[in-house]
Amino acid sequence: MAEGTIKRLTDKGFGFIDVGTNKDLFFHSSNVEGTSYEQLREGQKVTFNEGRGQKGPCAENVTPV
Repeated sequence: MAEGTIKRLTDKGFGFIDVGTNKDLFFHSSNVEGTSYEQLREGQKVTFNEGRGQKGPCAENVTPV
Protein backbone atom coordinates (compact mmCIF):
# COMPACT_ATOMS: atom_id res chain seq x y z
CA MET A 1 0.00 0.00 0.00
CA ALA A 2 1.13 3.52 -0.74
CA GLU A 3 0.94 6.39 1.74
CA GLY A 4 0.08 10.05 1.28
CA THR A 5 -1.54 13.09 2.85
CA ILE A 6 -5.00 14.44 2.05
CA LYS A 7 -4.40 17.74 0.30
CA ARG A 8 -7.93 18.83 -0.54
CA LEU A 9 -11.49 17.66 0.16
CA THR A 10 -14.55 18.92 -1.68
CA ASP A 11 -18.21 19.05 -0.69
CA LYS A 12 -18.97 17.08 -3.87
CA GLY A 13 -17.66 13.79 -2.46
CA PHE A 14 -14.13 13.63 -3.79
CA GLY A 15 -10.66 14.77 -2.83
CA PHE A 16 -6.98 14.73 -3.69
CA ILE A 17 -4.02 13.05 -2.01
CA ASP A 18 -0.50 14.53 -2.01
CA VAL A 19 1.82 11.65 -2.83
CA GLY A 20 5.06 13.65 -2.97
CA THR A 21 5.08 14.24 -6.73
CA ASN A 22 3.92 17.24 -8.71
CA LYS A 23 0.62 15.48 -9.50
CA ASP A 24 -1.96 14.81 -6.76
CA LEU A 25 -4.01 11.63 -6.80
CA PHE A 26 -7.80 11.84 -7.13
CA PHE A 27 -10.09 9.75 -4.90
CA HIS A 28 -13.86 9.40 -4.65
CA SER A 29 -15.81 9.05 -1.39
CA SER A 30 -16.91 5.54 -2.47
CA ASN A 31 -13.25 4.45 -2.21
CA VAL A 32 -12.87 5.37 1.49
CA GLU A 33 -12.44 2.38 3.85
CA GLY A 34 -12.66 2.15 7.65
CA THR A 35 -14.32 5.55 8.12
CA SER A 36 -16.69 7.88 6.33
CA TYR A 37 -15.67 10.54 3.83
CA GLU A 38 -17.11 13.19 6.15
CA GLN A 39 -14.66 12.22 8.92
CA LEU A 40 -11.57 12.76 6.75
CA ARG A 41 -9.58 15.99 7.24
CA GLU A 42 -7.09 17.87 5.07
CA GLY A 43 -3.56 17.12 6.26
CA GLN A 44 -4.53 13.61 7.45
CA LYS A 45 -2.24 10.71 6.53
CA VAL A 46 -3.84 7.85 4.58
CA THR A 47 -2.83 4.62 2.90
CA PHE A 48 -4.27 3.57 -0.45
CA ASN A 49 -3.89 1.38 -3.51
CA GLU A 50 -3.28 3.10 -6.81
CA GLY A 51 -5.84 2.27 -9.47
CA ARG A 52 -7.00 3.52 -12.85
CA GLY A 53 -10.07 5.68 -13.22
CA GLN A 54 -11.82 7.10 -16.27
CA LYS A 55 -9.53 10.13 -16.24
CA GLY A 56 -6.27 8.46 -15.23
CA PRO A 57 -4.63 7.29 -12.00
CA CYS A 58 -6.71 7.42 -8.83
CA ALA A 59 -6.57 6.20 -5.23
CA GLU A 60 -8.64 3.20 -4.11
CA ASN A 61 -9.14 1.66 -0.65
CA VAL A 62 -8.28 4.99 1.02
CA THR A 63 -7.78 4.28 4.74
CA PRO A 64 -6.73 6.71 7.52
CA VAL A 65 -3.44 5.82 9.23
